[in-house]
Amino acid sequence: MPADSVHSLLVRYSDNPSAFLALNGGNRYFASPGQDGVVAHRESGRHLVQFAAPFGPDRAMLLRRFTEHARARGRRVVAVQLQRSDVDLYAAAGYTVNQIGASYAVDLAAFTLRGSRFVRLRNKISRALRAGVEVAEVPFDPWRERVAELDRVWLRAKGRHARPLEFLVGQHGGAVQRYRRLFVATVGGELVGYISYSPAYGSRPGWLHDLSRRDPDGPPGVMEAVNAAALEVFRGERASWLHFGFTPFTGLDPAHEHASASRWFRWLAGQLATRGSAVYPAATQLAYKLKWAPQVVLPEYVAFSEGASLAAFARIFRVSNAL
Repeated sequence: MPADSVHSLLVRYSDNPSAFLALNGGNRYFASPGQDGVVAHRESGRHLVQFAAPFGPDRAMLLRRFTEHARARGRRVVAVQLQRSDVDLYAAAGYTVNQIGASYAVDLAAFTLRGSRFVRLRNKISRALRAGVEVAEVPFDPWRERVAELDRVWLRAKGRHARPLEFLVGQHGGAVQRYRRLFVATVGGELVGYISYSPAYGSRPGWLHDLSRRDPDGPPGVMEAVNAAALEVFRGERASWLHFGFTPFTGLDPAHEHASASRWFRWLAGQLATRGSAVYPAATQLAYKLKWAPQVVLPEYVAFSEGASLAAFARIFRVSNAL
């Protein structure tokens, strides 16, 4: 299915702040003949790893058809980054549904950096600006090679075994780049950091703080300076929300769990929340997001078509290039 056709479905039907990631290169799309809508997924081993819930007017039908499609091929489905509004849909279809993390959002109309709670954040931004950091929104194509080089520098600093994540994080370039926005930080004309923002649709429309990179040798406060500048641009455009996206193993709360939840998987998620830094750097991500005092914390879920299993869960990390 062409990317623009999938994008049109997201605009009309998505209510997931990270829905734009369904357009990532490498994703596959299932569509039911004669029906409007699509299911974004990747294949890994004996599993189809689904990103978010179906996008369409009849999500229950799409989920049923996709599950039947998987079973006919001898595959199981594991779906990740489901929203609270998706839980009953999946449970009714026979899935086991557990909370796996949370996403965070700032109400731009109410946001301000004034006040004592933001003293440290303001100081960090000021420090970056005093070090010569300049922030600007730029078109992607003229910066393509410089962004790619910064990606390489950033990845080398992570260590020899580090790999760039996919699937649950954004991309740059490709057929849908024109919908994204790129803000860069430079010092003396040299690129030291960037943040790519993707559009968010649905009941909390605005922008998703998507893909970000910084030069490890750059001044402290680079990312904070970039995001503060972008935030003011979005506020000036009267955008409603800035979403910080999904962070696994955070915001876990038994009150968010459905009756279909697996008890052992709930235990596993809790263990990863406290001891899982080697699997995913959730604490670092969460600390950055909480700096901006998000007013909304949205639970996010994982669902298993054949019961929770470690093998199915691991497939999420496989398609994300984390294993």
